[in-house]
Amino acid sequence: MATTSLVQRLARTELLAMTPYQSARRIGGSGDIWLNANESPFTNNEPAYNRYPEFQPIELIENYARYAKLDQTQVLASRGADEAIELLIRTFCVPGKDQITICTPTYGMYAISAATCNVGVNTVPLTKEWQLDPQLTDKLHDSKMVFICNPNNPTGSTLTPAQIEPIVAKLEQQCLVVVDEAYIEFSPQLTMASLIEKYDNLVVLRTLSKAFGLAGLRCGFMLSNNEVINLVKKVIAPYPIPAPVGDIAAQALSLGGVQKMSAQVAQLNKLAEQFSRRLSTLAGVETIYHSGANFILVRFNDSTWFQALGDEGIVVRNQNQVKTLENCLRFSIGNELEMNRLGDTLAKISKRKAA
Repeated sequence: MATTSLVQRLARTELLAMTPYQSARRIGGSGDIWLNANESPFTNNEPAYNRYPEFQPIELIENYARYAKLDQTQVLASRGADEAIELLIRTFCVPGKDQITICTPTYGMYAISAATCNVGVNTVPLTKEWQLDPQLTDKLHDSKMVFICNPNNPTGSTLTPAQIEPIVAKLEQQCLVVVDEAYIEFSPQLTMASLIEKYDNLVVLRTLSKAFGLAGLRCGFMLSNNEVINLVKKVIAPYPIPAPVGDIAAQALSLGGVQKMSAQVAQLNKLAEQFSRRLSTLAGVETIYHSGANFILVRFNDSTWFQALGDEGIVVRNQNQVKTLENCLRFSIGNELEMNRLGDTLAKISKRKAA
């Protein structure tokens, strides 16, 4: 009797036998006259965009697989990591029946994507130290997947692979563990990507929006075993990566592009350290939370600092409405000029409040 894999047991039953839409590019073919995709024969731009792009651009997948130290079959490109979140929910969760688990406070799109797919959300709060609940694996209540953001947004808190791997191992026959590594370039030692070969239930999400400076490009990646990847390929749109996006992203992932990104990350990490030290000298700053990402979460003595910064033309992220994040602001790390102006403005506000 054939053994049913975890991925097959978790997937929506109707997807297992479903044949994905056979777009012209996925069917393939060779020749010098292309009349198979109802495209226009006219090239009105240079380079030419009258042809549909590759389903998964070859150079892009090759470059990211090399960067992530994975096989190409373990990489899927998507319209940002946001699309990957929704694709996983659509692939594995039955609307009106299944649920996911999130560990709050965390990235809001996990819950929103679930809600738009009519999938339930089981919430397990983080500890006061922004760590995972020690009883997390016993509180999943038959969830199809659990999302772990590492480094976490908006807290900036981090988990080591040694902390996450036991969870993946314990849930190996139960559910998917989706580790969102949108900020991993700022703490590369924390990545779980090297364990994908070991665990069939591990999925890692990545993006080019943060460290690579390509937020406007909308390009992300799902990293997992080829069984998960192939199932998601049944759900994803026929042409998810526009040709210009694929070209620019592949260039960013060249050896030179990765070196440039690494240098910029080092610069941002240095600016974050300097900003944290300056914050620690200001009256009204209650807590500066350690961050492994390109932002810092800060708790102030009241909720008026957000408006005070806005009055000075500085826009930051107000977290005051989030449970357990009262009076907290999240500061993205900008360039040196931006951070100097932010520091000067905060010092001015602090002095004014103390007067």
